[in-house]
Amino acid sequence: MKFFSKSVLASLIFAAGSQMAAAENILVVMSDKDQLKLKGTDVYQTGFYLNELMQPVKLFLDAGHDVTFVTPKGLAPTMDKVSDNAIFFGGNEQSLKEHKKLLNSLKLVDRVESPVISLSRVEQIGYDRFDAIYVPGGHAPMNDLLKDKQLGSLLTYFHNNQKVTALVCHGPIALLSTLPNATQFSSSLASGKATEKPQDWIYSGYKMTVFSNDEEEAGKGWLGGGEMKFYPQTALELAGGEYSQSSEIWYPNVVIDRELITGQNPASAVIVAQEILSRFDK
Repeated sequence: MKFFSKSVLASLIFAAGSQMAAAENILVVMSDKDQLKLKGTDVYQTGFYLNELMQPVKLFLDAGHDVTFVTPKGLAPTMDKVSDNAIFFGGNEQSLKEHKKLLNSLKLVDRVESPVISLSRVEQIGYDRFDAIYVPGGHAPMNDLLKDKQLGSLLTYFHNNQKVTALVCHGPIALLSTLPNATQFSSSLASGKATEKPQDWIYSGYKMTVFSNDEEEAGKGWLGGGEMKFYPQTALELAGGEYSQSSEIWYPNVVIDRELITGQNPASAVIVAQEILSRFDK
């Protein structure tokens, strides 16, 4: 057995306490929908993108932070099968396997044992108990997160308190949930009606990005020939966001404005996560 002097022991306790104090609690908010209604009667089977969820989650956990997984109703999320591909991990099959293994170990998609909690539970715990929000993409957020009132309240709290708010790919569409008329606004977009710029959006004038219209057009084949009712870039621009995109599609692009961090596409997920982590070091 190894013994330490009182001074050394005190230093070890202080160091351990410092590491514990450094741990942040990151809310990872996902949709609990597994379908997206397209134009006409077409439906796309969707969910979260594997790399957009698990690459940041692994970085958060490896850095010693706590992660709380959330969906609107506390139901287990679904992985978009299209994202189960090494192409989203730089062509690295081993990386794909490692992140899938982590996903399985966390039991996130398990309908019975998933650790996911609801937005109502987050409110009960207290928004102030969390230090950052991260919203991954996949098309699923286009179904519910863009108009969920409880998510709107959560994001508004983080905005008002300048707490780290990060979203990637289709995830930034969730910012629309902070609109007082979010449901009406998204319904107008879906029906193709003329939509006026809201006067009271908390993110109006913010620099941001999201999966681009050009990428939507280039990736239409993933939807099985169907067509989305509207694109997130168009929606955020109409709402008052200052949009920018990478010079070429599929290239990483991260836009930072105050508390808001947005990533354009799957290739941007790791950079977004690294930016979140860098905020904790300041």
